[in-house]
Parts: sequence; structure tokens; C-alpha cells
Amino acid sequence: MLKFSTGLAVVAAVGLFAGTASAQVKIALHGPITGQLASFGEQMKRGAEMAVADLNAKGGVNGQKVELILGDDQCDPKQAVAVANRAAQERVAAVIGHFCSGSSIPASDVYKEENILQITPASTNPKLTERGYKNVFRVCGRDDQQGIVAGDYIMEKYKGKKVAILHDKTAYGQGLADETKKRLNDKGVKEAMYEAITPGEKDYSALVSKMKQAGIELIYLGGYHPEGGLIVRQAKEQGLNAVLMGGDALVDKQFWAIAGAAGEGTLMTFDADPRKNASAKPVVDKFKAQGYDPEGYTLYTYAAIQIWAEAATKAKSFKTGDVEKAIRANKFSTVLNEVSFDEKGDTTTPAYKVYVWKNGSYDYVN
Repeated sequence: MLKFSTGLAVVAAVGLFAGTASAQVKIALHGPITGQLASFGEQMKRGAEMAVADLNAKGGVNGQKVELILGDDQCDPKQAVAVANRAAQERVAAVIGHFCSGSSIPASDVYKEENILQITPASTNPKLTERGYKNVFRVCGRDDQQGIVAGDYIMEKYKGKKVAILHDKTAYGQGLADETKKRLNDKGVKEAMYEAITPGEKDYSALVSKMKQAGIELIYLGGYHPEGGLIVRQAKEQGLNAVLMGGDALVDKQFWAIAGAAGEGTLMTFDADPRKNASAKPVVDKFKAQGYDPEGYTLYTYAAIQIWAEAATKAKSFKTGDVEKAIRANKFSTVLNEVSFDEKGDTTTPAYKVYVWKNGSYDYVN
């Protein structure tokens, strides 16, 4: 592990390519490798490592082995900019990342300036692709799409119920909460509460008491699983039996580890589960043979690298402009099934669904 003056840890995963090659092409994976959201970083790391290993087993891309460099941003905007600048120094051909929108957005300014391709598996804030950066893509959906699905579900299943909308003040969390709120408000539904929380806190009892006094029946959280697990657990401890609903940042078994049985019945929105795709079965089987369940954003990260590799192959080039044009001009067969992009760099096939947590795992609601 190399330590830099920025305080960031960057790991060069040189062991991921087999044999001796005369040249390598570098790509970077940037996300929360350590810190409170490291479980999502682990999903991304696993997906990237498997994708690179599979590419190199087939001879690499354009005759070159692929070298994967890991950049740890801890979902912190300042660290994200630091690892982005480090990637520019490393002269990477592409960055896969970041996880948090609050990291992807400021880092994307660096990638634009340095002409580096960015494909995020997970950052959902609309702003990322609304600024006209031609080098930026995402394989996941957007919060303005996710918020519609959440809002409509609440309208259908919890009509007339008292809803609290919470957010963690991050680009992702507040963005998603506000999109869900907007959908409800546009449909004539006014939330009973709208509150900001502080990420990293351990005691939400005062907030729970306030929601209990207000008779809240559904808690919508724009935020991540550590806070979600604590809030629903502490709510149950105080006798508040409101249902918790959140977004794709609850798609991690660490949520259940924190919430315990209090997490039973928790709802969340997330893109269609790629583990169910026939196209993903060989890769899923390889992960399971390693004793790993490729949940959450594991396969989204794998797909992002698939797309980069196929586009570079079609372009016969690693230059950002050439690969960017190839991404826009083609459809790609991936573990997410067929993927294509619009002019903004967003996937044309977002498929948000509502999931429910039961007995420590999650699946689509019936």
C-alpha cells in the first residue's frame, strides 16, 4: 500500500494480470475501500478484480494486459478529488467510479480537465450527467427515476399514512429524498415530517421520539445503510413500528447486521437484480465458487469494465475521445444484459424495482 501526501491510500493491484506482457493499460477503481461505507467498496473491488482477471485471461484489451489501480476516496469529496488527481498522474485510460455521488461529482471535474473516461457503477445524483461532460457515463439509474418509483409505491401502498422524509445532507441522500418528496408533493401528498440527520451518529433516539409523537407510519430515508439500520432498530426499541423505506444504499447485508430483526419488512428501491440475469450466471457462479455473493453493485462494476473494454476494442484505441464515441454509438452485452447510453451518458434501460428485506436477505416485493 502506497501512502501519499494527500493522506489517501492507493493500491496498485499489479497481481491481477497473468504472465509477462510488453505493455499494460491502466484503469482505476475509485470508491470507499475503507471507512463507514467500505462494504460497498468491497462490492466494487470484487467486481473490478473479477472483470480484470477475466479480460486478462483472454489476452487483455487491444493486445495489452489490464492493470487495476485502487483509489480509496472513503466517500469523502476532498479525498475523491485527490485520488482523481492521482489517477491523472498514473495516466489511467479510464476510471470506474466513484460510489458516492458526492465523490463522483467533484472528481468528474478533474476527469474532464484531464480528459479521462469515467464510468460510475453507482452514483445516481442527476447532476453528474447534466453538465454536458462527454467523458462521463453511468451504468446505474438516476435519483429522479428512483424517486418516482419510491413515491408511486408509497402512494399506492401507504395512501393516507403519515410519512417522514429524512435525508443525510449528502448529494446522494438529500437528492434522493428530495426526488421522492417531489413525486409525492406533485401527486398532492404532503409529508408529515422532513428532517435532516447527521451521518455517523449512533443515537437517533430524539428523532425517533419526535416521529413517534407525530404518529409516523412510514420513514423514508435518503441515506446509507449504517444510519438506516440504526434508525429502524432504535425505532423498534421505542415501540415505533413504522416501516423504513430507502434507496439503493440499503442494498448490502451490512444493513441487516446493524438492524437485526428490526430490519424485517424494510423496503428499498434498486435497479433490477443482475444476479437473476442469464447473461450473468457464469460470473455469478464464479463468485459463489469463491464463497462470495455478488450482491449490490458488484456486477454493476463488472459491467462498467466490460463496457470500457468492448468500446476500446471497437475503437481500436484507449484514447478517451475514441472510446467515448464508441460507447455512445454501440450497445453492449454485459452481465446487466444489453446496455446502451443516451447523449447525457445515462443508461437507456434503468429498471428500478421495490425490494423488501426478509430474514436477512432481500428480494423483489410480491
